[in-house]
Amino acid sequence: METKEITIDELDPEKFIAEQVEKISSAVGNGSAINALSGGVDSSVVTMIGHRALGAQLRTYFIDTGLMREGEPEYIASAFKAMGVHVELVDAKKTFFDALKGHTDPEEKREAITRSFYKDVFGGLVRETGARYLLQGTNYTDIEETVAGIKRQHNILEQLGIDPVQQYGYNVLEPLLQLRKSAIRAVGRALELPEDLYSRPPVPGPALAARVIGEVTPERVAIVRAATTIVEKELSQTGAFQYLAILHEDRVTGMRDGKRDYGLQIEIRCWESTDAKVASPTRLPYETLEQLADRITAGVPGVVSVTYNVTKKPPSTIEAV
Repeated sequence: METKEITIDELDPEKFIAEQVEKISSAVGNGSAINALSGGVDSSVVTMIGHRALGAQLRTYFIDTGLMREGEPEYIASAFKAMGVHVELVDAKKTFFDALKGHTDPEEKREAITRSFYKDVFGGLVRETGARYLLQGTNYTDIEETVAGIKRQHNILEQLGIDPVQQYGYNVLEPLLQLRKSAIRAVGRALELPEDLYSRPPVPGPALAARVIGEVTPERVAIVRAATTIVEKELSQTGAFQYLAILHEDRVTGMRDGKRDYGLQIEIRCWESTDAKVASPTRLPYETLEQLADRITAGVPGVVSVTYNVTKKPPSTIEAV
């Protein structure tokens, strides 16, 4: 990897922000740019850096892929409006679900999401706005895992030899390439983002598609979304780095009211980490796990089994897909 990491110990957040503002301003010049805001920590930090650099020259879009957490588009648009950033919501649910239809292989699903984002959605926005630059929140771990062949991150392009100008018609600016999550949080704090934005648990670019094993359909996403809402509410006070719900592919045998209930299985993961490079499962109290199981099996239709992952990263990864 040619990109050199800036560790949390080396980072001067204010200096970093000033340097990135200058780089973005210099690259875009008198032109315009579009910004990919997903509501995650990385994209939220990039949005505020881009806003400082470009002001009205930057148009910020939240792409509603249909793969987001409950109420996410409205929450993010409202939060950034309060900070003076207008967010345009783009309904792209059909585009993404059509692209994902029939795919069960993790890399095929990631490729479908990459193509939908960059060619179909952002390509269209570039043609519509005349912008020649896209800002996005790629971080150092994204590059590292993709280049190592562990897991293709949907936002990795040039590092894999993909020329975005040739393929999609625009340049990609990635201010956070040298930082891992802990350093990005420090930059978010320096930007005076609300704490519930810069400290929220990470969500991958493919969002809930990364938490559905097998085919990603609106119905299956709705199940993992409901389980995610419960998991995030129950574990928000743990101080863990990340916590999530995963929907398994195969049905499992369960029972309700003395009868067989051939249903679904949700896996819960909760992690201790600082950089997402290595991680250990949080040692949650048994009572917490029991309460999660009770709430999910009672509140998410069709779920008859709830498990907890106890494998470290590596050999596991934080997200399942």
